[in-house]
Amino acid sequence: MIKIEFTDEGKQALDYERYNYPHPQVQRKIEALWLKSQGLSHEEICRLTGISPNTLRSYLRAYQRGGIEALKRLKFYQPPSEMSQHRMTIEEYFREHPPASVKEAMAKIEELTGIKRSENRVREFLKAIGMAPRKVGMIPAKADPKKQESFLKEELEPRLEEARGGQRVVFLLMLRISCWLLFLAYCGISHDYSSKPPRAESDSTFWVR
Repeated sequence: MIKIEFTDEGKQALDYERYNYPHPQVQRKIEALWLKSQGLSHEEICRLTGISPNTLRSYLRAYQRGGIEALKRLKFYQPPSEMSQHRMTIEEYFREHPPASVKEAMAKIEELTGIKRSENRVREFLKAIGMAPRKVGMIPAKADPKKQESFLKEELEPRLEEARGGQRVVFLLMLRISCWLLFLAYCGISHDYSSKPPRAESDSTFWVR
């Protein structure tokens, strides 16, 4: 049996709080300690309060560690989010089919899992699974075929290859890809994107794992 020495001041505080504390669960904790201070056995305290012996022992140890204030702390169970339960499914799909926007991600998550969430929640979830925004270099503004071709070979193509290999997840593609392709065609520089055409989006962002 756990032994506790109660001061007169401690007993008075327990007697007051067991009636006046606003949360009923805390009141029950304090009631159990007040009964303990009155010399009742653990068996009798459990019978009067409706708690188990293990629960009573946890209350007594909490009081020993932190006094009455420790009894006022409540721990609430927080179940994992529904999206987290489908994390693997969502992550694997986005590796193979990267969405072009948060709204597209929202729609696909709802399609895959039946779960509908706000843009902010989906954006937070994407970050939670290791996807973080990273700005990529802008396409050179002037009509310089050599710079365009250099950007294609040294910047865009390696990143797309990494994405295809699973090293990166492309989340948003470039705002002006369509204009850039037209410019390449005008300059006589061609590149075959028929296997996986790029999609224009309102931001120049890669989401990197």
